[in-house]
Amino acid sequence: MYVGRAARDAALDRGWLLGHFKEPGDPRHSQDVEIKWGVHPRGEERARWVRGEQRTTLLVLVSGRFRVRLPGREVLLAEQGDYVVWGRGTDHSWRAEEDAVVLTVRWPSVPGYAVPPAVAAGEGAPPR
Repeated sequence: MYVGRAARDAALDRGWLLGHFKEPGDPRHSQDVEIKWGVHPRGEERARWVRGEQRTTLLVLVSGRFRVRLPGREVLLAEQGDYVVWGRGTDHSWRAEEDAVVLTVRWPSVPGYAVPPAVAAGEGAPPR
């Protein structure tokens, strides 16, 4: 059993509360799902589009305004509880339109999967 506080615990691991990256034996260790408590200041955006995503994602707005960018579409989450789901293989990016808190659930939890930061101008452009 583990009892925590999302905001405090998330700050220790880039927002992640549960997934394969937690130590085996920790109740928060899972190879099936990842959960993130994302706290994003106004104007923060993903430095680079995620391409070739291997997981399905559910993103729920807790507070603020948050824009999710998908190929050919943008979704603005503006009211508490607004959410978007996208499947494996869907490229995506995001921007916090206001200070925002979002809860992200991804499955499965994929070991070794990480998106490198943008290294050159123009890499944040959407896919065509």
